[in-house]
Amino acid sequence: MSKKLENQLNIQTRPPIVVVMGHVDHGKTTLLDFIRKTKVAEKEAGGITQAIGAYEIAYKDKPITFIDTPGHEAFSKMRSRGAHVADVAVLVVAADDGVKPQTVEAIHHITESKIPFVVAINKIDKPGVQADRVKKELAEKNVFVEQWGGSVPCAEISAKTGQGIDELLEMILLLAEMEELKGEPHKNAEGVVIEAYLDSQRGPVATFLVEDGALNLGDYMVRLN
Repeated sequence: MSKKLENQLNIQTRPPIVVVMGHVDHGKTTLLDFIRKTKVAEKEAGGITQAIGAYEIAYKDKPITFIDTPGHEAFSKMRSRGAHVADVAVLVVAADDGVKPQTVEAIHHITESKIPFVVAINKIDKPGVQADRVKKELAEKNVFVEQWGGSVPCAEISAKTGQGIDELLEMILLLAEMEELKGEPHKNAEGVVIEAYLDSQRGPVATFLVEDGALNLGDYMVRLN
């Protein structure tokens, strides 16, 4: 059997890499907390994400890798990096706050990266909020959701109560399926270091996002560019 044919036979569908983006305090980390059933948001300084975090969850036995990006204006380069390594994006917009500066910036990063995305209108459980106002503001930024005759899927959610989260995850998996994401699990790992820092106990630590292949204990890593 030729090496090329062997490689083709080893190719499998791989989990999507999903970046979660949006304005500061619109509920990105709280959304991931609900999905992961953890409380990361409560531990962060001022409730604001300070770094890029990567997490893998399973929904209906299908793995999804999520990247949480900082929403504060000081972390623009981190958000851009997150968008460029993802397969699908989730744009979180708070129903009680609407489209804000980092929302617009996130739209720019997503558009520039040319990845499919879904809009998650969060905090829909709050009294008096109007999801249509958010959809109108998004349309003014050339983001047209399906309910308004556009092509962008949109889920109305509450990261606090869990309302609409299943619908959002279904949308993510559908977009990923349409992208036909493939990987070869038996080859050497290829991917991107999305953040690195010095830990006082463990020394240098890096978050490595595997885009293809598999990373095993003891493997050497080589920077290609």
